Amino acid sequence: MEKNLTNGSVFKTILSFSLPFLLAYFLQTLYGMADLFIIGQYNGVASTTAVSIGSQVMHMITVMIVGLAMGSTVMIGKAVGAGKREEASMAIGNTVTLFMGVSVTLTVILLLLVRSIVAVMSTPEEAVQGTILYLTICFIGIPFITAYNIISSIFRGMGDSRSPMCFVAVACVANIILDYLFIGGLELGPAGAALGTTISQTISVIVSLCIIRKRQSGIVMKKSYFRPKKLIMEQLLKIGIPVALQDGFIQISFIIITIIVNQRGLNDAAAVGIVEKIIGFLFLVPSSMLSTVSALAAQNIGAGKHDRAKKTLWYAITMCVSFGLVTVVVMQFAAGWFVGLFATDTEVIRLGSEYMHGYVWDCVFAGIHFCFSGYFCAYGRSSFSFLHNSISIVCARVPLAYLASRYFPNTLLPMGLATATGSLVSVVICVVVYLWMQRNENLT
Repeated sequence: MEKNLTNGSVFKTILSFSLPFLLAYFLQTLYGMADLFIIGQYNGVASTTAVSIGSQVMHMITVMIVGLAMGSTVMIGKAVGAGKREEASMAIGNTVTLFMGVSVTLTVILLLLVRSIVAVMSTPEEAVQGTILYLTICFIGIPFITAYNIISSIFRGMGDSRSPMCFVAVACVANIILDYLFIGGLELGPAGAALGTTISQTISVIVSLCIIRKRQSGIVMKKSYFRPKKLIMEQLLKIGIPVALQDGFIQISFIIITIIVNQRGLNDAAAVGIVEKIIGFLFLVPSSMLSTVSALAAQNIGAGKHDRAKKTLWYAITMCVSFGLVTVVVMQFAAGWFVGLFATDTEVIRLGSEYMHGYVWDCVFAGIHFCFSGYFCAYGRSSFSFLHNSISIVCARVPLAYLASRYFPNTLLPMGLATATGSLVSVVICVVVYLWMQRNENLT
């Protein structure tokens, strides 16, 4: 379970760590796309829109939880890299305590606000009831969603990216089976999609806990490690809160864009929802590299190998840019085919293709700033990640999307380009911050 990432070829280490991570993200995205695909086979546009909007809200909540957990990954990684096992154990114990409280509190608050959230999303009237049902069921399952992501963050901080891959594989298989049972067999519509997601996450957590009990982890846990320690909690939150706020801010910006699109009509809403799912799949490489850079760099920083941390960053950026450029070329020719996998309406396919042609450039720019964010977090400077994302959202992504929607009412291409432009702004800021850090190496 514990693996040292501070020796050997940097490139090979990135590959060996990121490939299981990539496959885990692929499987997680697959069962997210399965909801949309299966609901589209058995129900109409209203149900598809309900699942699309509901899953976007859940994605925002999940990425904020994962962002908050970044503090755990970095702290555990640094402790493992420095050979401080007790410090790693304390970080793990306090992580569990912190997130137990967070998940219960979050569940109660969101259940009370579910109807308000659906209203704020400007959900089309035909999809309101389905969205409420979807979110209510998913909110009840938040403790299990939190547990899965926390267990995964702990494993990755210890250098093990394979175990989380196995856990998500269990959830993926279970979700697809349950979707066909609940949506196709029992005809539960959006509620069936939510039940499939929630129950599959629960099954995954149970399996992961059974595996942990049987496996020798190299880390000994005591009851005292679960007692909140002020210094550890402060460190966890110092890194995690800016990342969680950053991720939440990013998702809020996409929700604002969704609200703008929803006001254009059902076809536009369905098209954007489908493309968001496809983009989620395309973002597998950038997303996996963000977490890979943070985990690998954290261990190397803990071991005092700062040059190796820098090499990790630049190898990851090169891989992301290469993947992004290939994706851009493919989608300029095949966007309609991919959108058509989730919709049969010709207008939805046309609008989705236009949106994809612009949006897909984000795969290049986001890949770059994701890698920088992982690097900043490894140094405990997650506030830099929050800074560049906040500026790009406020100054570019949201205002440009609004203007594009207003002045180009018959096409979604400019709105897609607005999102990519926001990421380009982030890249520029990240490069400036990185150069500043290198000139002030005492800060790193």
